Amino acid sequence: MKVHELGHIVLYVSDLARSRRFYGDVLGWHEITPERGMQMPAAAFTSGRTHHELLLIEVGANATPIPPGRRLGMYHFGLKVGETDDELRAAREAILKAGARLVGATDHGVTHSLYILDPDGNEIELYIDVQPARWKEDPAAVFGEMKPLKL
Repeated sequence: MKVHELGHIVLYVSDLARSRRFYGDVLGWHEITPERGMQMPAAAFTSGRTHHELLLIEVGANATPIPPGRRLGMYHFGLKVGETDDELRAAREAILKAGARLVGATDHGVTHSLYILDPDGNEIELYIDVQPARWKEDPAAVFGEMKPLKL
């Protein structure tokens, strides 16, 4: 077997309407949920790359929240938001204006990354490829020195 690409991510959310606004309005995903709805309280989104890349399933406000700190499970997922620092700056301004929580900014050498939290505490990396040719030629470049990002 060979994995060809990461297809989609499914997240449990406490409040579907709030998460729909965050992923649709703030991050700009296109919602493709059928008008008749789904078999459960859920919403599907795509960037246009494939049929769906994100599925949100509402589990309610009483669900156990994500524990802080180091834990097993997902740390974050990354979303490419452009090719230039100007596009990353625009993304930063949009998320801050929308009230999203910015929790980090890192220059990875081959990428520039902002880290934010969604309404349920899932961490998301918003990034641009700075030197795609470098990591394509030398995959180890992805694991180079990390520095604070100065936008």
